[in-house]
Amino acid sequence: MKKNRSTRLFFMTLSRLLVGLVFVFSAFVKGVDPLGTAYKIEDYFVAFGTDWANGMALSLAVFLCAFEFTIGISMLFKIRMKITSGLLLATMIFFTLLTFNDALFEPVPDCGCFGDALKLTNWQTFYKNIVLIVFVGYLFIRRKEYDNRISVPAQSVVAVSVFIIFSMFSIYNLRHLPMIDFTKWKVGTQVLSDKAIESQTFVSYRNAKTKEVKEFLSPDYPWSDSIWMSEWRFVGQRVVTDEEQVGLDLFIEDESGNDFTKDVLLAEKMMVITIPDISEVSHDDLLKIVRLQHDLQQIDIRLTILSGSIPDEMDALRDILNNDSEIYFSDATVLKTMVRSNPGIIVFANGRLIKKWHYRDIPEREEVVNILRVNKIN
Repeated sequence: MKKNRSTRLFFMTLSRLLVGLVFVFSAFVKGVDPLGTAYKIEDYFVAFGTDWANGMALSLAVFLCAFEFTIGISMLFKIRMKITSGLLLATMIFFTLLTFNDALFEPVPDCGCFGDALKLTNWQTFYKNIVLIVFVGYLFIRRKEYDNRISVPAQSVVAVSVFIIFSMFSIYNLRHLPMIDFTKWKVGTQVLSDKAIESQTFVSYRNAKTKEVKEFLSPDYPWSDSIWMSEWRFVGQRVVTDEEQVGLDLFIEDESGNDFTKDVLLAEKMMVITIPDISEVSHDDLLKIVRLQHDLQQIDIRLTILSGSIPDEMDALRDILNNDSEIYFSDATVLKTMVRSNPGIIVFANGRLIKKWHYRDIPEREEVVNILRVNKIN
């Protein structure tokens, strides 16, 4: 009898800690990058034909990450276990069914359950959820056997406080850049070398109405046709090469389709302003780019603007800049991955990513000079 009780307590504790830690980890790696999480939610909206809801993706990303983190903390500290276990079971049932659908039909390439920190295939995610739901089911069955010396009102205050604090944490990372960058475009990465590497970039697009998916050899697809782009949604891309380099995910071209990828990334000193979507950039933020351009004219560093919009949409920025800056074009999805800001600022030096800034933290000239000096870039 005593042995059975010890075994039961062991599995109750194991289940609680395992599920709690998984939820805390999952929530943190997504909550530290809420914009990346929102992009994944938008992928789901597009895949299920509900892209009218894209405007809610960012708020939903912050809410879901805070909710998941609160569930995880509640599990770890046995907070309101009856309610928490019920919410947990409902959440796991929903996402297990969703990931089963993902595994069967692949409406999205990956569910993003661990953000960019840990990539799983759709089938791996489904199997992970099957394992978790066994522990969650056990937690739900034993929910009345967990005790907590803290009063119920105090437990509620803790849960609400955790939710609010984590929401504020995500919002801070949204308004600046993620405190921890889990993407492959992190500071210090050698994104490209001058070694000659033959590669081909293939991009995939899905028709918003028919759901048909087509793959194109970049840049041989109608990316400058605004009507075509409104009917097709970017799904993903792959690079065929003998050696993997981060920069090979990025194809930089001018209006004529000429390749300027190496010219930009391998420059001795290059500041790149990324603008995935010019329509979402305010006039005030465009003026910030102009001021930055003027500041950089006093130091020896090239400035290039890299846009995911079609060339005609960039005319307003050209007029403001008086055609003094180089403007090139690339896939908006890759630009969103490079820096979680629209616009965003990146400094490259000889193929290495030196520094990134959010548009709310645009650097002064002295800061750029110091960055170059610290990295021993003349």
